[in-house]
Amino acid sequence: MTITMIDYGGSNLRSVQKALAFVGAQVEVTADPTIVMRAEKLVLPGVGAFAPAMAALRERGLDEAIIAAVHRQVPLLGICLGMQLLFEVSEEMGEHEGLGLVRGRVVRFPANGLVIPHMGWNQIIPTREHPLLAEVTPGSYSYFVHSYYCEPTNAAALLAASDYGHPFAAIIAQGNIYGIQFHPEKSQQVGLQILRNFVEL
Repeated sequence: MTITMIDYGGSNLRSVQKALAFVGAQVEVTADPTIVMRAEKLVLPGVGAFAPAMAALRERGLDEAIIAAVHRQVPLLGICLGMQLLFEVSEEMGEHEGLGLVRGRVVRFPANGLVIPHMGWNQIIPTREHPLLAEVTPGSYSYFVHSYYCEPTNAAALLAASDYGHPFAAIIAQGNIYGIQFHPEKSQQVGLQILRNFVEL
């Protein structure tokens, strides 16, 4: 199976591509909405700010292509900023609409004694069993770099939590939509196992 990675002009594509290839995926990187719409599986990576990323998706027609693919039940994995883009609204530098595939908001960590961005290794605690977490030991550490986090409206969308001042969504799963807030490509065997699980879903 080919994994189609969405290129909207952001960074971090190469490291995610290499990680997916390492776990056995054939990866195509594209900015073509036609290819995105007919994909078998999609990965939306990203680092940086929410609003410019959404603007880049819209300029290329990738937002509508992603939504159309998801509606025909194509599995979609958002990574880091890519996970945040799946949500309805982000509060980063104002209020900005996202893809709206997952109900909820992207909000900033409170500054009450926390160093922002949240950067480093934190445990991920599963909230339920799921094939995306197969062979992943509860409490495993993964590598995070982010100032904002996702608040799903539906608690059932939460698949694993982490804690930085308070619990927050580390992984979500809603039907054929998945999101990972940490960087699996930087999280050693834990991250590679989760990517492998997505490839094998």
